[in-house]
Amino acid sequence: MTIFKEKLDEEYLTTAEAKDILAEIEADRAADEERELRYELARAIEHVNRFGHLDADESRELVEELVELERIDVPTAVKITDLLPEDRTELRSVFAQERYSLDGDELDEVLDVVAKYA
Repeated sequence: MTIFKEKLDEEYLTTAEAKDILAEIEADRAADEERELRYELARAIEHVNRFGHLDADESRELVEELVELERIDVPTAVKITDLLPEDRTELRSVFAQERYSLDGDELDEVLDVVAKYA
């Protein structure tokens, strides 16, 4: 027996998708005058509003298109979607923690996909 809760499900969200979810929560809280936004929630809303550049549908399409490329998994695709890198240096920073790196042609292929959405 552990004191920790069991993880039932896990899903990767882009910043744009989190922005939509937090906007719904914010609207619910605004409708109820007795409930205030906690500090953490207000900071999370501020963060996604500042850094969520795409809308949720576009960001999910970009993730799906990136996952179709070789050697890019869902967590990496979500990072790329959130950052929208503009050059190879920015894109290499996403792969800095990975056990592999992409060569120049693969990096350019990813940048071409990102450029369609940026």
